[in-house]
Amino acid sequence: MRIQSGGPASTAGGNTLWSYGGATGPDNWGELDASYAMCCKGSQQSPVDITSVVNAGIDPVLIRWKAAKFCSIVNNGHSIQVNMRAGGYIELDGSRYDLVQFHFHHRSEHTVDGKHFPMEAHFVHKAAKGSGLAIIAVFFDEGRENATLKPIWTAAPKHAGDSSNAQGIDAERLLPASRAAFRYAGSMTTPPCFEVVSWIVHREPVDASIDQIASFSKLFPNNFRPTQPLNRRFVLFGG
Repeated sequence: MRIQSGGPASTAGGNTLWSYGGATGPDNWGELDASYAMCCKGSQQSPVDITSVVNAGIDPVLIRWKAAKFCSIVNNGHSIQVNMRAGGYIELDGSRYDLVQFHFHHRSEHTVDGKHFPMEAHFVHKAAKGSGLAIIAVFFDEGRENATLKPIWTAAPKHAGDSSNAQGIDAERLLPASRAAFRYAGSMTTPPCFEVVSWIVHREPVDASIDQIASFSKLFPNNFRPTQPLNRRFVLFGG
């Protein structure tokens, strides 16, 4: 299953254009294509505003990622996406999910008490069995230059559809030291918005410099979906 994140009007799930503004923006996604209906009709949509949480005795997600000897960095018209080859896996609630790719949003898609962070990364994992997804989200805040982001930003193509190659990308270095995280059941944050995602949203942000944030925002000034109603779901906290 292909996961994308936004930018200019682009195609996903067919040939139907969608974007982050105007007639093809988030408010209209569900009407653009029959396969996108979940975007407006779903009851477990993402992202969400994290406010009240339930403290739960849940163990941290077991992360078994590998530093990539080789990966491709793609400007997919929605974001800068790093495609991982044999990038490792996580174990979540007794199931294995393989790391497929990670990408970035500006501003953050999830909010905490209504607050956006400057950026958010999504580490997308596909279930080894079945069709479910598990996505680890990490916030970025203004601070020191992020050494792991630096080679990604250097190699990032400036034009949609272009790609480049990189070596030695260690995704785990983009995680915060604390494994404390929010967990909830949700959806993809782009069309077709299928509700198949187990979300793990780390509480602690990691640093990125003002220049690094600005560099990404020049390419993608607005590639985040607005928060969606939580409805009857609970957000758990643990780790």
